[in-house]
Amino acid sequence: MTDRGHASAVAHVTGEALFVHDQAQRDGNALYGWPVQAAHAHARVLHIDEGPALALPGVRAVLTAADVPGTNWIGPARHDEALFPDEVQYHGQPVCWVLADDEATARAGAAAVRIDCEVLPALRSLDAAIAAGSFHTAPQAIAAGDVAAALAAAPHRFAGELRLPAQEHFYLETQAAYVRPDGEGGYHVLAATQHPAETQATVAHVLGLPAHRVTVEVVRIGGGFGGKESQASGVAAVAAVGCARTGRPVAIRLDRQRDATITGKRHPFLAKWRAGAGPDGRLVAFDVELCGDGGSSLDLSKAILARALFHVDGAYAVPALRVVGRVARTNLPSNTAFRGFGAPQAAAVAEEVQDHVARALGLPPETVRERNLYRPGDRTHYGQPVRDAERIGRIWRELLASSRFAERRAAIAAWNGAHAHHKRGIAITPVKFGIGFTTTFLNQAGAHVLVYRDGSVLGRHGGTEMGQGLHTKILAVAARTLGVPESGVRIVSTRTDQVPNTSATAASSGSDLNGAAVAAAARELRQRLLPHAAALLGCAPEAVEFAAGSALGAGRAVPFAAVVEAAFLARTSLAATGFHATPGLHFDAAAGRGEPFGYFVFGAAVSEVEVDGCTGQHRLLAVDVLHDVGDSLAPAIDRGQIEGGFVQGVGWLTCEEVRFGPAGELLTRNASTYKLPGIGECPAGFRVATLERATEPGAVFGSKAVGEPPFLLALSVREALRDAVAAFRGPGPVALDCPATPEAVYWAIHGRPDAEPPAD
Repeated sequence: MTDRGHASAVAHVTGEALFVHDQAQRDGNALYGWPVQAAHAHARVLHIDEGPALALPGVRAVLTAADVPGTNWIGPARHDEALFPDEVQYHGQPVCWVLADDEATARAGAAAVRIDCEVLPALRSLDAAIAAGSFHTAPQAIAAGDVAAALAAAPHRFAGELRLPAQEHFYLETQAAYVRPDGEGGYHVLAATQHPAETQATVAHVLGLPAHRVTVEVVRIGGGFGGKESQASGVAAVAAVGCARTGRPVAIRLDRQRDATITGKRHPFLAKWRAGAGPDGRLVAFDVELCGDGGSSLDLSKAILARALFHVDGAYAVPALRVVGRVARTNLPSNTAFRGFGAPQAAAVAEEVQDHVARALGLPPETVRERNLYRPGDRTHYGQPVRDAERIGRIWRELLASSRFAERRAAIAAWNGAHAHHKRGIAITPVKFGIGFTTTFLNQAGAHVLVYRDGSVLGRHGGTEMGQGLHTKILAVAARTLGVPESGVRIVSTRTDQVPNTSATAASSGSDLNGAAVAAAARELRQRLLPHAAALLGCAPEAVEFAAGSALGAGRAVPFAAVVEAAFLARTSLAATGFHATPGLHFDAAAGRGEPFGYFVFGAAVSEVEVDGCTGQHRLLAVDVLHDVGDSLAPAIDRGQIEGGFVQGVGWLTCEEVRFGPAGELLTRNASTYKLPGIGECPAGFRVATLERATEPGAVFGSKAVGEPPFLLALSVREALRDAVAAFRGPGPVALDCPATPEAVYWAIHGRPDAEPPAD
């Protein structure tokens, strides 16, 4: 639809783009906040000695629970997290915050504060929480068919477990907020948040104010990936408490180490599964138990678990499927949203089972996967029809052909036969990802579009720009709907006093929801302009078209600006609000039935790897992707999302390890101890194509969401590594730890020395 680049690309590259802290630094009167962190995973706070900090020149305050005007308890779904705790719930939790004239002084003040604690027993792992019966939620279950009977009757039965790891968001801009008094008894909050309305509600809640006294503005965010959906609100709330206490603007920007130790990660999961299959590898039964580590508070864990329950089928139809899940409570930072929101963990389990069944039966994994794919007429285990399921088969066949999969499979077998210490592997895996918030009421968005007398257009919507190109897509939607050039449209910052009650920019729905809302407002404006254009053109209103900055009709054209001026002189409103709510969504959690998603995104990836059997080191040689983006609103941006999501998924699955020490302290606190994917982890050949003839009816201009689904394409890399390991080990299932680091790959090839012998 648009071939322009990212609307903020030049500002990003030149450094002209202003982020939260840039704007705070322009205020010479701002105070800076720094946390005083707990040194225990679980402890009761007995005393806080603020004196040494307050004695330092430039330290203005030490914030504690006593400074909170409203309530001290926050949380997006359950208010179970203390902003200023009297009982520490994880190592590194901020107990109090120091405010000073500059950041260096605030740091020094934080180091001077002394906290006396009574150390309490702590649950530092998912296994420990399960053993202790420590859970945030009751079991959630979804089932279809008689799983017990299907398992009992299955010709072949299998069982296993899989542990899925945490992942650090590692956004470029750390958590940041800047709060200043608005001069009228309220507060203006500049925040790096994906959810302005939630941040507004949290700040108002903590300050004891109505929401209309708090305005949250988001100009841009330096990356989010879900990590700023809920957890940005606490940082803003602390800054707001400091602003209320001192009457001065307060800025907080965490450094990388504090950001990593304070914020939550992708949820680690433990999956235990049983499966039944026929001799051809077709699954007849699948029984799964999932347990996610929610950390110290609930946060968004219940919704994340729900999405995992919805996606445990992967892209595969199973006649009898049962999945039960719970969220465990540990003394670790509260885990939170991360790109995919539980779906990657669940899809990894689905791929684990497909490969296990294939290798146990001596069948090619790609053959078993293809036999189990959803087909037209199939429904999910929660009862939703898989509309456009034929796209899965089409993508699969087209990608097998375009990637020359069969030819490469044969070539790899020959190459492996000639190399004793290096082996290659190849795999193809599919993606089926439901689009929409699993919490139904969040599937809504508002917008405000203004047309000025000169014909220029300004739009504002409820989504946040975090580098993903949302504003660029929305700009294109407004321009196309009004028939004006994109240069004549400006999309400005998100503000809760302009567009209220925003949903988070998450669930891959930013363009769907906000684009539809902007389009609705623009259509309303176009309708108001039609009679004025018709009068100027001398034709009926229904004969008028708007395109290329003009109104066209009766063989004539008049500039869009002339139509706008005529409407203004006729006292026609040139401002409109738009609203969109995704229709048809419903889900009965008690029954485990409904249609929680507006549509599904499909895709597939082929990955080829090479493994050094002596070290476990591996290289990603080539990747071929075919992905369904509908009718793209911005092809270049969508390609960037596909490539970026894939590489981020490769990081989670192959090199990123979140490690905690024996006291519950985070050991992987920065890029020197946490291995991020770099250029070396990117494939030498990276071929990305999008599905043709893929219009999505009902979505804005036929487009499809693209933020999260590509992350799951990276599962092909893990399966290719397993294929290479199998080339060393020979026939049979291959156990491979996740992430598949070189160490994990080495032990998968050679077997751990302390491993139990395989069962007969």
